[in-house]
Amino acid sequence: MSTRNIRIGVQLQPQHADYAQIRRAAAEAEDLGVDIVFNWDHFYPLYGDPEGKHFECWTMLGAWAEQTSRVEIGALVTCNSYRNPELLADMARTVDHISDGRLILGIGSGWFQKDYDEYGYEFGTAGGRLDQLRDDLPRIEQRWAKLNPAPTRKIPVLIGGGGEKKTLRLVAQHADIWHSFSDVETLQRKLGILREHCSAVGRDPSEIEISVETPRGGDPDKAIDAFLQAGATLFTVGVGGPDYDFTHLKRWLDWRASL
Repeated sequence: MSTRNIRIGVQLQPQHADYAQIRRAAAEAEDLGVDIVFNWDHFYPLYGDPEGKHFECWTMLGAWAEQTSRVEIGALVTCNSYRNPELLADMARTVDHISDGRLILGIGSGWFQKDYDEYGYEFGTAGGRLDQLRDDLPRIEQRWAKLNPAPTRKIPVLIGGGGEKKTLRLVAQHADIWHSFSDVETLQRKLGILREHCSAVGRDPSEIEISVETPRGGDPDKAIDAFLQAGATLFTVGVGGPDYDFTHLKRWLDWRASL
Protein backbone atom coordinates (compact mmCIF):
# COMPACT_ATOMS: atom_id res chain seq x y z
CA MET A 1 0.00 0.00 0.00
CA SER A 2 1.29 3.46 -0.89
CA THR A 3 2.04 6.10 1.74
CA ARG A 4 0.75 8.87 -0.53
CA ASN A 5 -2.30 10.88 0.45
CA ILE A 6 -5.56 9.72 -1.13
CA ARG A 7 -6.77 12.13 -3.79
CA ILE A 8 -10.17 12.35 -5.46
CA GLY A 9 -10.64 13.69 -8.97
CA VAL A 10 -13.67 14.27 -11.14
CA GLN A 11 -13.77 14.14 -14.93
CA LEU A 12 -16.37 16.57 -16.22
CA GLN A 13 -17.01 15.08 -19.64
CA PRO A 14 -17.62 18.10 -21.90
CA GLN A 15 -20.48 16.53 -23.85
CA HIS A 16 -24.24 17.01 -24.14
CA ALA A 17 -24.15 20.22 -22.09
CA ASP A 18 -24.18 23.98 -22.54
CA TYR A 19 -21.02 25.64 -21.32
CA ALA A 20 -22.92 27.35 -18.50
CA GLN A 21 -23.69 23.89 -17.10
CA ILE A 22 -20.03 22.88 -17.33
CA ARG A 23 -18.97 26.10 -15.61
CA ARG A 24 -21.38 25.48 -12.74
CA ALA A 25 -20.21 21.87 -12.43
CA ALA A 26 -16.56 22.92 -12.16
CA ALA A 27 -17.42 25.42 -9.44
CA GLU A 28 -19.48 22.88 -7.51
CA ALA A 29 -16.76 20.25 -7.77
CA GLU A 30 -14.21 22.64 -6.29
CA ASP A 31 -16.63 23.60 -3.51
CA LEU A 32 -17.24 19.92 -2.71
CA GLY A 33 -13.54 19.39 -2.08
CA VAL A 34 -12.19 17.41 -5.03
CA ASP A 35 -8.46 17.60 -5.62
CA ILE A 36 -8.46 17.61 -9.43
CA VAL A 37 -11.00 18.58 -12.08
CA PHE A 38 -10.36 16.90 -15.42
CA ASN A 39 -12.05 17.14 -18.79
CA TRP A 40 -11.14 15.10 -21.88
CA ASP A 41 -9.68 15.88 -25.30
CA HIS A 42 -12.20 14.91 -27.94
CA PHE A 43 -14.28 16.75 -30.52
CA TYR A 44 -17.43 14.62 -30.39
CA PRO A 45 -19.31 12.82 -27.62
CA LEU A 46 -18.01 9.38 -26.74
CA TYR A 47 -21.47 8.10 -25.84
CA GLY A 48 -25.05 9.20 -26.24
CA ASP A 49 -25.91 11.17 -29.36
CA PRO A 50 -22.70 11.00 -31.45
CA GLU A 51 -23.48 14.43 -32.89
CA GLY A 52 -24.46 15.94 -29.55
CA LYS A 53 -23.11 19.10 -27.95
CA HIS A 54 -19.38 19.07 -27.27
CA PHE A 55 -16.63 21.56 -26.37
CA GLU A 56 -12.87 21.69 -26.93
CA CYS A 57 -10.45 20.71 -24.20
CA TRP A 58 -7.68 23.28 -23.89
CA THR A 59 -9.66 26.48 -24.30
CA MET A 60 -11.84 25.10 -21.51
CA LEU A 61 -8.79 24.47 -19.31
CA GLY A 62 -7.78 28.11 -19.75
CA ALA A 63 -11.23 29.17 -18.55
CA TRP A 64 -11.07 26.79 -15.59
CA ALA A 65 -7.66 28.19 -14.68
CA GLU A 66 -9.29 31.60 -14.14
CA GLN A 67 -12.54 30.30 -12.66
CA THR A 68 -11.06 28.04 -9.98
CA SER A 69 -8.58 28.84 -7.24
CA ARG A 70 -7.65 25.61 -5.42
CA VAL A 71 -8.12 22.47 -7.51
CA GLU A 72 -5.60 21.15 -9.96
CA ILE A 73 -6.91 20.98 -13.53
CA GLY A 74 -6.05 18.94 -16.59
CA ALA A 75 -7.18 16.69 -19.41
CA LEU A 76 -7.77 13.00 -18.90
CA VAL A 77 -6.17 12.91 -21.39
CA THR A 78 -4.82 15.20 -24.13
CA CYS A 79 -4.50 13.47 -27.50
CA ASN A 80 -0.90 13.91 -28.58
CA SER A 81 -1.87 13.77 -32.26
CA TYR A 82 -3.90 16.98 -32.28
CA ARG A 83 -1.20 19.59 -31.59
CA ASN A 84 2.41 20.26 -32.42
CA PRO A 85 4.36 19.26 -29.28
CA GLU A 86 6.11 22.63 -28.95
CA LEU A 87 2.74 24.37 -29.19
CA LEU A 88 1.25 22.01 -26.62
CA ALA A 89 4.16 22.70 -24.28
CA ASP A 90 3.54 26.44 -24.61
CA MET A 91 -0.21 26.01 -24.10
CA ALA A 92 0.44 23.98 -20.95
CA ARG A 93 2.96 26.53 -19.66
CA THR A 94 0.44 29.33 -20.26
CA VAL A 95 -2.40 27.53 -18.45
CA ASP A 96 0.08 26.70 -15.68
CA HIS A 97 0.69 30.44 -15.18
CA ILE A 98 -2.99 31.40 -15.48
CA SER A 99 -3.81 28.86 -12.76
CA ASP A 100 -0.88 29.82 -10.51
CA GLY A 101 0.69 26.40 -10.89
CA ARG A 102 -2.29 24.02 -10.85
CA LEU A 103 -2.08 22.37 -14.27
CA ILE A 104 -1.48 18.65 -14.80
CA LEU A 105 -0.49 17.70 -18.35
CA GLY A 106 -2.47 14.53 -18.94
CA ILE A 107 -1.50 12.99 -22.27
CA GLY A 108 -1.98 9.86 -24.33
CA SER A 109 -1.43 8.68 -27.88
CA GLY A 110 -5.06 8.98 -29.06
CA TRP A 111 -7.63 6.38 -30.12
CA PHE A 112 -10.99 7.87 -31.19
CA GLN A 113 -10.97 7.61 -34.98
CA LYS A 114 -13.92 9.92 -35.58
CA ASP A 115 -11.94 12.83 -34.13
CA TYR A 116 -9.13 12.14 -36.57
CA ASP A 117 -11.33 11.67 -39.61
CA GLU A 118 -13.53 14.70 -39.02
CA TYR A 119 -10.67 17.07 -38.15
CA GLY A 120 -8.26 15.90 -40.82
CA TYR A 121 -5.62 14.13 -38.75
CA GLU A 122 -3.91 10.97 -39.96
CA PHE A 123 -5.20 8.09 -37.82
CA GLY A 124 -2.44 5.65 -38.71
CA THR A 125 -1.87 2.74 -36.34
CA ALA A 126 -1.88 2.39 -32.57
CA GLY A 127 1.82 1.56 -32.63
CA GLY A 128 2.60 4.54 -34.82
CA ARG A 129 0.70 6.90 -32.54
CA LEU A 130 2.61 5.56 -29.53
CA ASP A 131 5.90 6.02 -31.37
CA GLN A 132 4.90 9.62 -32.04
CA LEU A 133 4.15 10.13 -28.34
CA ARG A 134 7.56 8.65 -27.55
CA ASP A 135 9.20 11.19 -29.84
CA ASP A 136 7.08 14.14 -28.73
CA LEU A 137 7.38 13.87 -24.93
CA PRO A 138 11.07 14.88 -24.96
CA ARG A 139 10.22 17.78 -27.27
CA ILE A 140 7.59 18.99 -24.79
CA GLU A 141 10.09 18.80 -21.94
CA GLN A 142 12.78 20.56 -23.98
CA ARG A 143 10.39 23.37 -24.93
CA TRP A 144 9.45 23.91 -21.28
CA ALA A 145 13.15 24.47 -20.56
CA LYS A 146 13.35 27.16 -23.26
CA LEU A 147 10.18 29.14 -22.56
CA ASN A 148 10.30 32.62 -21.04
CA PRO A 149 8.84 32.80 -18.50
CA ALA A 150 9.43 29.22 -17.48
CA PRO A 151 6.57 27.14 -16.03
CA THR A 152 5.81 27.99 -12.41
CA ARG A 153 6.76 24.46 -11.36
CA LYS A 154 7.75 21.14 -12.87
CA ILE A 155 4.42 20.55 -14.58
CA PRO A 156 3.23 17.07 -13.55
CA VAL A 157 2.82 14.70 -16.49
CA LEU A 158 0.03 12.14 -16.37
CA ILE A 159 0.18 9.39 -18.98
CA GLY A 160 -2.96 7.37 -19.61
CA GLY A 161 -3.01 3.87 -21.05
CA GLY A 162 -1.78 0.39 -20.31
CA GLY A 163 0.29 -0.88 -23.22
CA GLU A 164 2.96 -3.01 -21.62
CA LYS A 165 5.85 -2.59 -24.05
CA LYS A 166 5.53 1.05 -25.11
CA THR A 167 3.13 2.97 -22.87
CA LEU A 168 4.49 1.72 -19.56
CA ARG A 169 8.02 2.39 -20.77
CA LEU A 170 6.99 6.00 -21.42
CA VAL A 171 5.41 6.16 -17.97
CA ALA A 172 8.70 5.03 -16.42
CA GLN A 173 10.64 7.62 -18.40
CA HIS A 174 8.36 10.67 -18.21
CA ALA A 175 5.29 10.38 -15.97
CA ASP A 176 4.58 11.72 -12.52
CA ILE A 177 1.16 10.02 -12.63
CA TRP A 178 0.06 6.86 -14.43
CA HIS A 179 -3.65 6.55 -15.12
CA SER A 180 -4.83 2.97 -15.59
CA PHE A 181 -8.17 2.01 -17.12
CA SER A 182 -7.90 -1.57 -15.84
CA ASP A 183 -9.52 -3.66 -13.14
CA VAL A 184 -7.53 -4.38 -10.01
CA GLU A 185 -6.13 -7.74 -11.12
CA THR A 186 -4.86 -6.24 -14.37
CA LEU A 187 -3.55 -3.21 -12.49
CA GLN A 188 -1.50 -5.42 -10.19
CA ARG A 189 0.06 -7.25 -13.12
CA LYS A 190 0.81 -4.07 -15.05
CA LEU A 191 2.37 -2.46 -11.98
CA GLY A 192 4.85 -5.33 -11.92
CA ILE A 193 5.71 -4.56 -15.55
CA LEU A 194 5.98 -0.85 -14.76
CA ARG A 195 8.46 -1.63 -11.99
CA GLU A 196 10.56 -3.57 -14.49
CA HIS A 197 10.58 -0.59 -16.87
CA CYS A 198 11.50 1.73 -14.00
CA SER A 199 14.41 -0.51 -13.10
CA ALA A 200 15.57 -0.48 -16.71
CA VAL A 201 15.61 3.33 -16.91
CA GLY A 202 16.86 3.94 -13.36
CA ARG A 203 13.62 5.36 -11.97
CA ASP A 204 12.18 4.84 -8.48
CA PRO A 205 8.63 3.56 -9.12
CA SER A 206 7.43 5.15 -5.87
CA GLU A 207 7.82 8.54 -7.59
CA ILE A 208 4.85 7.70 -9.83
CA GLU A 209 1.34 8.29 -8.50
CA ILE A 210 -1.10 5.54 -9.49
CA SER A 211 -4.46 6.79 -10.77
CA VAL A 212 -7.60 4.79 -11.54
CA GLU A 213 -11.21 5.37 -12.46
CA THR A 214 -13.66 4.66 -9.68
CA PRO A 215 -15.67 1.48 -10.32
CA ARG A 216 -18.91 2.42 -12.02
CA GLY A 217 -21.71 2.38 -9.49
CA GLY A 218 -19.34 1.04 -6.88
CA ASP A 219 -19.48 1.58 -3.16
CA PRO A 220 -16.11 3.00 -2.05
CA ASP A 221 -16.02 0.87 1.09
CA LYS A 222 -16.33 -2.32 -0.96
CA ALA A 223 -14.33 -1.34 -4.03
CA ILE A 224 -11.39 0.43 -2.51
CA ASP A 225 -9.31 -2.03 -0.51
CA ALA A 226 -7.89 -4.01 -3.40
CA PHE A 227 -6.98 -0.86 -5.33
CA LEU A 228 -5.35 0.63 -2.24
CA GLN A 229 -3.40 -2.54 -1.63
CA ALA A 230 -2.23 -2.45 -5.25
CA GLY A 231 -0.95 1.09 -4.74
CA ALA A 232 -3.62 3.34 -6.28
CA THR A 233 -4.08 6.65 -4.50
CA LEU A 234 -5.82 8.88 -7.06
CA PHE A 235 -9.45 7.96 -7.75
CA THR A 236 -11.40 9.81 -10.44
CA VAL A 237 -15.17 9.81 -10.88
CA GLY A 238 -16.44 10.36 -14.42
CA VAL A 239 -19.54 12.55 -14.71
CA GLY A 240 -21.35 13.34 -17.95
CA GLY A 241 -23.54 16.21 -19.00
CA PRO A 242 -25.93 17.81 -19.17
CA ASP A 243 -26.92 17.44 -15.51
CA TYR A 244 -23.53 16.56 -13.93
CA ASP A 245 -24.99 14.51 -11.11
CA PHE A 246 -22.43 14.38 -8.27
CA THR A 247 -24.18 11.75 -6.12
CA HIS A 248 -21.50 9.13 -6.78
CA LEU A 249 -18.69 11.68 -6.38
CA LYS A 250 -20.03 12.74 -2.99
CA ARG A 251 -19.89 9.11 -1.79
CA TRP A 252 -16.22 8.97 -2.66
CA LEU A 253 -15.52 12.31 -0.98
CA ASP A 254 -17.36 11.13 2.14
CA TRP A 255 -15.28 7.95 2.11
CA ARG A 256 -12.04 9.96 1.85
CA ALA A 257 -13.17 12.23 4.69
CA SER A 258 -13.79 9.20 6.92
CA LEU A 259 -10.18 7.96 6.67
